[in-house]
Amino acid sequence: MEFTFLGTSAGTPTRSRNVTGLALCLSGPKPWYLVDCGEGTQHQLMRTRYSVMQLRAMFITHIHGDHIFGLPGLLTSASMLGRTEPLDIIAPPKVRRFIDAVIENSDSSLSYPLNFINSEAPDFYWQDDHLGVTNVALSHRVPCRAYVFTERNLERQLQKEKLVADGIEPGPQWGDLQKGKDVLLDDGRLLRSDDYTHIPRTARKIIVGGDNDTPELLKDACQGTHVLIHEATYTQDVADRVGSWPQHSSAQQVARFAQATKLPNLLLTHFSSRYQSAPGGSPHINQLAAEALQHYKGQLFLARDIDTYRLEKDFQLHKVDHN
Repeated sequence: MEFTFLGTSAGTPTRSRNVTGLALCLSGPKPWYLVDCGEGTQHQLMRTRYSVMQLRAMFITHIHGDHIFGLPGLLTSASMLGRTEPLDIIAPPKVRRFIDAVIENSDSSLSYPLNFINSEAPDFYWQDDHLGVTNVALSHRVPCRAYVFTERNLERQLQKEKLVADGIEPGPQWGDLQKGKDVLLDDGRLLRSDDYTHIPRTARKIIVGGDNDTPELLKDACQGTHVLIHEATYTQDVADRVGSWPQHSSAQQVARFAQATKLPNLLLTHFSSRYQSAPGGSPHINQLAAEALQHYKGQLFLARDIDTYRLEKDFQLHKVDHN
Protein backbone atom coordinates (compact mmCIF):
# COMPACT_ATOMS: atom_id res chain seq x y z
CA MET A 1 0.00 0.00 0.00
CA GLU A 2 1.34 3.40 -0.97
CA PHE A 3 0.10 6.91 -0.32
CA THR A 4 1.29 10.34 -1.45
CA PHE A 5 0.52 13.62 0.28
CA LEU A 6 -0.79 16.13 -2.25
CA GLY A 7 -1.21 18.84 0.36
CA THR A 8 -0.43 19.22 4.05
CA SER A 9 -1.54 22.77 4.91
CA ALA A 10 -4.64 23.67 6.91
CA GLY A 11 -7.04 26.33 5.67
CA THR A 12 -4.85 28.10 3.14
CA PRO A 13 -1.82 27.05 1.11
CA THR A 14 1.69 28.29 1.81
CA ARG A 15 4.67 28.63 -0.51
CA SER A 16 5.74 25.10 0.35
CA ARG A 17 2.46 23.38 1.23
CA ASN A 18 -0.79 22.92 -0.66
CA VAL A 19 -4.12 22.31 1.06
CA THR A 20 -5.37 18.83 1.82
CA GLY A 21 -5.30 15.88 -0.55
CA LEU A 22 -3.98 12.32 -0.32
CA ALA A 23 -3.52 9.75 -3.11
CA LEU A 24 -3.68 6.09 -2.07
CA CYS A 25 -3.01 2.94 -4.09
CA LEU A 26 -2.58 -0.73 -3.31
CA SER A 27 -0.22 -2.23 -5.87
CA GLY A 28 0.60 0.55 -8.30
CA PRO A 29 -1.08 3.72 -9.59
CA LYS A 30 -3.85 1.80 -11.43
CA PRO A 31 -6.36 2.07 -9.86
CA TRP A 32 -5.90 4.67 -7.14
CA TYR A 33 -8.03 6.55 -4.64
CA LEU A 34 -8.17 10.19 -3.55
CA VAL A 35 -8.95 11.37 -0.04
CA ASP A 36 -10.03 15.03 -0.06
CA CYS A 37 -9.39 17.43 -2.91
CA GLY A 38 -8.31 20.89 -1.84
CA GLU A 39 -7.71 23.68 -4.33
CA GLY A 40 -4.70 22.92 -6.52
CA THR A 41 -4.91 19.15 -6.15
CA GLN A 42 -4.80 18.57 -9.90
CA HIS A 43 -1.61 20.67 -10.10
CA GLN A 44 -0.04 18.53 -7.38
CA LEU A 45 -1.01 15.35 -9.24
CA MET A 46 1.12 16.50 -12.17
CA ARG A 47 4.13 16.05 -9.89
CA THR A 48 3.23 12.40 -9.27
CA ARG A 49 2.62 9.22 -11.29
CA TYR A 50 -1.15 9.33 -10.68
CA SER A 51 -3.52 10.02 -13.57
CA VAL A 52 -7.12 11.20 -13.28
CA MET A 53 -7.96 8.59 -15.92
CA GLN A 54 -7.21 5.74 -13.48
CA LEU A 55 -8.85 7.35 -10.43
CA ARG A 56 -11.28 4.79 -9.00
CA ALA A 57 -12.97 6.71 -6.18
CA MET A 58 -12.83 9.89 -4.12
CA PHE A 59 -13.40 10.00 -0.38
CA ILE A 60 -14.28 13.42 1.03
CA THR A 61 -13.99 13.83 4.80
CA HIS A 62 -16.11 17.00 5.12
CA ILE A 63 -17.35 20.07 3.26
CA HIS A 64 -14.81 22.72 4.29
CA GLY A 65 -13.23 24.49 1.32
CA ASP A 66 -9.65 23.42 1.94
CA HIS A 67 -10.85 19.85 1.43
CA ILE A 68 -13.21 20.26 -1.56
CA PHE A 69 -12.44 23.39 -3.61
CA GLY A 70 -10.27 21.38 -6.01
CA LEU A 71 -13.12 19.09 -7.05
CA PRO A 72 -14.67 21.02 -9.97
CA GLY A 73 -11.35 21.62 -11.67
CA LEU A 74 -10.15 18.06 -11.33
CA LEU A 75 -13.46 16.58 -12.49
CA THR A 76 -13.77 18.80 -15.55
CA SER A 77 -10.11 18.27 -16.48
CA ALA A 78 -10.71 14.52 -16.46
CA SER A 79 -13.63 15.10 -18.82
CA MET A 80 -11.53 17.22 -21.17
CA LEU A 81 -8.94 14.43 -21.24
CA GLY A 82 -11.64 12.02 -22.42
CA ARG A 83 -12.48 10.02 -19.34
CA THR A 84 -15.52 7.77 -19.79
CA GLU A 85 -15.28 5.45 -16.76
CA PRO A 86 -17.74 6.19 -13.93
CA LEU A 87 -16.27 7.73 -10.77
CA ASP A 88 -17.47 7.03 -7.24
CA ILE A 89 -17.59 10.08 -4.98
CA ILE A 90 -18.01 9.13 -1.33
CA ALA A 91 -18.90 12.36 0.43
CA PRO A 92 -21.40 14.28 2.54
CA PRO A 93 -24.59 15.09 0.55
CA LYS A 94 -23.71 18.80 0.34
CA VAL A 95 -20.69 17.96 -1.82
CA ARG A 96 -23.02 16.76 -4.57
CA ARG A 97 -24.89 20.06 -4.44
CA PHE A 98 -21.59 21.94 -4.61
CA ILE A 99 -20.36 20.03 -7.65
CA ASP A 100 -23.73 20.26 -9.44
CA ALA A 101 -23.89 24.02 -8.84
CA VAL A 102 -20.40 24.65 -10.21
CA ILE A 103 -20.96 22.47 -13.28
CA GLU A 104 -24.32 24.10 -13.99
CA ASN A 105 -23.07 27.67 -13.53
CA SER A 106 -19.80 27.41 -15.44
CA ASP A 107 -21.01 26.09 -18.81
CA SER A 108 -19.30 22.79 -18.00
CA SER A 109 -20.22 19.17 -18.52
CA LEU A 110 -18.72 15.78 -17.76
CA SER A 111 -18.08 12.98 -20.22
CA TYR A 112 -18.50 10.32 -17.55
CA PRO A 113 -21.03 9.57 -14.79
CA LEU A 114 -20.51 10.44 -11.14
CA ASN A 115 -21.79 7.94 -8.61
CA PHE A 116 -22.45 9.83 -5.37
CA ILE A 117 -22.42 7.75 -2.18
CA ASN A 118 -23.46 9.27 1.15
CA SER A 119 -20.52 9.05 3.54
CA GLU A 120 -22.81 9.93 6.44
CA ALA A 121 -25.10 6.91 5.99
CA PRO A 122 -25.19 4.92 9.25
CA ASP A 123 -24.42 1.64 7.46
CA PHE A 124 -21.72 3.07 5.21
CA TYR A 125 -19.42 0.53 3.55
CA TRP A 126 -17.65 0.68 0.20
CA GLN A 127 -15.51 -1.88 -1.53
CA ASP A 128 -13.93 -2.86 -4.80
CA ASP A 129 -11.60 -5.74 -5.67
CA HIS A 130 -8.73 -4.16 -3.73
CA LEU A 131 -10.06 -2.34 -0.67
CA GLY A 132 -12.88 -2.36 1.82
CA VAL A 133 -13.68 1.02 3.36
CA THR A 134 -15.59 1.97 6.50
CA ASN A 135 -15.60 5.30 8.30
CA VAL A 136 -15.76 6.85 11.75
CA ALA A 137 -17.59 10.03 12.76
CA LEU A 138 -15.22 12.67 14.13
CA SER A 139 -15.64 15.92 16.10
CA HIS A 140 -15.43 19.09 14.02
CA ARG A 141 -17.49 22.19 13.25
CA VAL A 142 -19.33 20.28 10.52
CA PRO A 143 -19.96 16.54 10.14
CA CYS A 144 -16.63 14.92 9.38
CA ARG A 145 -15.34 11.39 8.88
CA ALA A 146 -12.15 9.35 9.04
CA TYR A 147 -11.87 6.61 6.41
CA VAL A 148 -10.59 3.15 7.29
CA PHE A 149 -8.97 1.36 4.33
CA THR A 150 -8.43 -2.41 4.62
CA GLU A 151 -6.97 -4.74 1.99
CA ARG A 152 -9.27 -7.25 0.32
CA ASN A 153 -8.64 -10.42 -1.70
CA LEU A 154 -5.25 -11.20 -0.25
CA GLU A 155 -3.12 -13.68 -2.17
CA ARG A 156 -3.78 -17.30 -1.27
CA GLN A 157 -1.38 -20.22 -0.90
CA LEU A 158 -2.41 -23.66 -2.15
CA GLN A 159 -2.40 -26.60 0.26
CA LYS A 160 -0.81 -28.83 -2.37
CA GLU A 161 -0.43 -31.90 -0.17
CA LYS A 162 -4.14 -31.89 0.58
CA LEU A 163 -5.02 -31.55 -3.10
CA VAL A 164 -2.79 -34.47 -4.06
CA ALA A 165 -4.11 -36.55 -1.17
CA ASP A 166 -7.65 -35.96 -2.44
CA GLY A 167 -6.68 -37.10 -5.92
CA ILE A 168 -6.70 -33.67 -7.55
CA GLU A 169 -3.77 -33.48 -9.93
CA PRO A 170 -2.06 -30.20 -10.87
CA GLY A 171 -3.92 -28.33 -13.55
CA PRO A 172 -6.17 -25.33 -14.24
CA GLN A 173 -8.31 -26.19 -11.21
CA TRP A 174 -5.36 -25.45 -8.94
CA GLY A 175 -5.06 -21.98 -10.42
CA ASP A 176 -8.77 -21.28 -9.96
CA LEU A 177 -8.66 -22.41 -6.34
CA GLN A 178 -5.67 -20.16 -5.69
CA LYS A 179 -7.63 -17.23 -7.12
CA GLY A 180 -10.38 -17.87 -4.56
CA LYS A 181 -12.77 -19.58 -6.98
CA ASP A 182 -14.66 -22.75 -6.13
CA VAL A 183 -14.26 -25.53 -8.70
CA LEU A 184 -16.75 -28.17 -9.91
CA LEU A 185 -14.98 -31.34 -11.08
CA ASP A 186 -16.20 -33.62 -13.87
CA ASP A 187 -17.04 -36.27 -11.28
CA GLY A 188 -19.46 -33.88 -9.57
CA ARG A 189 -17.29 -32.94 -6.61
CA LEU A 190 -17.31 -29.28 -5.56
CA LEU A 191 -13.96 -28.04 -4.36
CA ARG A 192 -14.14 -24.98 -2.18
CA SER A 193 -11.20 -22.60 -2.36
CA ASP A 194 -11.34 -22.02 1.38
CA ASP A 195 -10.77 -25.76 1.94
CA TYR A 196 -7.64 -25.98 -0.21
CA THR A 197 -5.96 -22.62 0.31
CA HIS A 198 -4.95 -20.40 3.17
CA ILE A 199 -4.09 -16.73 3.46
CA PRO A 200 -0.64 -16.46 5.03
CA ARG A 201 -0.73 -12.87 6.19
CA THR A 202 -2.93 -10.22 7.80
CA ALA A 203 -4.60 -7.51 5.74
CA ARG A 204 -2.95 -4.09 5.92
CA LYS A 205 -5.09 -1.34 7.41
CA ILE A 206 -4.72 2.44 7.18
CA ILE A 207 -6.86 5.21 8.69
CA VAL A 208 -6.97 8.63 7.04
CA GLY A 209 -8.62 11.13 9.36
CA GLY A 210 -10.41 14.34 8.54
CA ASP A 211 -10.42 17.39 10.82
CA ASN A 212 -11.00 16.33 14.40
CA ASP A 213 -10.47 17.69 17.90
CA THR A 214 -11.06 14.36 19.66
CA PRO A 215 -8.63 11.64 18.52
CA GLU A 216 -10.12 9.24 21.07
CA LEU A 217 -13.12 8.78 18.76
CA LEU A 218 -10.82 6.57 16.69
CA LYS A 219 -9.92 4.25 19.56
CA ASP A 220 -11.95 1.24 18.41
CA ALA A 221 -11.08 1.68 14.74
CA CYS A 222 -7.37 1.87 15.57
CA GLN A 223 -7.31 -1.68 16.91
CA GLY A 224 -5.26 -3.63 14.37
CA THR A 225 -4.46 -0.48 12.39
CA HIS A 226 -0.94 -0.17 11.02
CA VAL A 227 -0.90 3.52 10.07
CA LEU A 228 -2.87 6.52 11.33
CA ILE A 229 -2.80 9.70 9.26
CA HIS A 230 -4.22 12.48 11.41
CA GLU A 231 -4.28 16.27 11.53
CA ALA A 232 -2.04 18.16 13.94
CA THR A 233 -2.98 21.73 13.12
CA TYR A 234 -1.23 23.33 16.09
CA THR A 235 1.28 22.83 18.83
CA GLN A 236 -0.45 22.74 22.20
CA ASP A 237 0.54 26.29 23.19
CA VAL A 238 -0.98 27.69 19.99
CA ALA A 239 -4.07 25.51 20.39
CA ASP A 240 -4.53 26.93 23.90
CA ARG A 241 -4.30 30.51 22.59
CA VAL A 242 -6.62 29.88 19.63
CA GLY A 243 -9.26 28.24 21.81
CA SER A 244 -11.70 25.45 21.11
CA TRP A 245 -13.77 27.00 18.30
CA PRO A 246 -11.73 25.71 15.30
CA GLN A 247 -12.06 22.14 16.64
CA HIS A 248 -8.64 20.91 15.59
CA SER A 249 -6.11 18.68 17.30
CA SER A 250 -2.69 19.61 18.58
CA ALA A 251 0.39 17.48 17.98
CA GLN A 252 0.40 16.67 21.69
CA GLN A 253 -3.21 15.43 21.65
CA VAL A 254 -2.68 13.10 18.70
CA ALA A 255 0.64 11.80 19.97
CA ARG A 256 -0.77 10.96 23.40
CA PHE A 257 -3.67 9.14 21.79
CA ALA A 258 -1.39 7.19 19.44
CA GLN A 259 0.83 6.17 22.34
CA ALA A 260 -2.12 5.06 24.48
CA THR A 261 -3.51 3.05 21.56
CA LYS A 262 -0.08 1.52 20.79
CA LEU A 263 -0.24 2.58 17.15
CA PRO A 264 2.96 1.50 15.37
CA ASN A 265 3.02 4.35 12.82
CA LEU A 266 1.73 7.92 13.07
CA LEU A 267 1.78 10.49 10.27
CA LEU A 268 0.90 14.06 11.13
CA THR A 269 -0.49 16.46 8.51
CA HIS A 270 -2.82 19.49 8.07
CA PHE A 271 -0.50 22.04 9.63
CA SER A 272 -1.54 25.64 10.27
CA SER A 273 -0.13 28.02 7.68
CA ARG A 274 1.62 29.92 10.50
CA TYR A 275 4.27 27.18 10.73
CA GLN A 276 7.31 27.87 8.56
CA SER A 277 9.45 25.31 6.74
CA ALA A 278 12.45 27.45 5.80
CA PRO A 279 15.51 27.40 8.09
CA GLY A 280 15.17 30.02 10.80
CA GLY A 281 11.41 30.38 10.28
CA SER A 282 9.30 30.95 13.36
CA PRO A 283 7.20 29.27 14.48
CA HIS A 284 8.88 26.35 12.70
CA ILE A 285 7.06 23.24 11.54
CA ASN A 286 9.61 21.04 13.31
CA GLN A 287 8.10 22.20 16.62
CA LEU A 288 5.10 20.00 15.82
CA ALA A 289 7.30 16.93 15.48
CA ALA A 290 9.29 17.82 18.58
CA GLU A 291 6.10 18.12 20.62
CA ALA A 292 4.72 14.83 19.33
CA LEU A 293 7.96 12.98 20.09
CA GLN A 294 7.65 13.94 23.74
CA HIS A 295 4.51 11.81 24.00
CA TYR A 296 4.73 9.14 21.27
CA LYS A 297 7.38 6.40 21.08
CA GLY A 298 6.29 4.70 17.84
CA GLN A 299 7.45 5.61 14.35
CA LEU A 300 6.52 9.25 13.73
CA PHE A 301 6.51 11.12 10.42
CA LEU A 302 5.74 14.75 9.66
CA ALA A 303 4.10 14.77 6.22
CA ARG A 304 5.45 16.97 3.44
CA ASP A 305 3.86 17.67 0.08
CA ILE A 306 4.57 15.00 -2.55
CA ASP A 307 6.18 12.67 0.00
CA THR A 308 5.24 9.05 -0.70
CA TYR A 309 5.13 6.28 1.90
CA ARG A 310 4.83 2.52 1.46
CA LEU A 311 3.35 0.10 3.97
CA GLU A 312 4.92 -3.27 3.24
CA LYS A 313 3.24 -6.64 3.70
CA ASP A 314 5.21 -7.10 6.92
CA PHE A 315 3.69 -3.78 8.15
CA GLN A 316 6.94 -1.84 7.94
CA LEU A 317 6.31 1.77 6.88
CA HIS A 318 8.94 3.80 5.07
CA LYS A 319 9.28 6.77 2.80
CA VAL A 320 9.95 5.95 -0.85
CA ASP A 321 11.56 7.85 -3.69
CA HIS A 322 10.03 7.50 -7.14
CA ASN A 323 12.53 9.81 -8.80
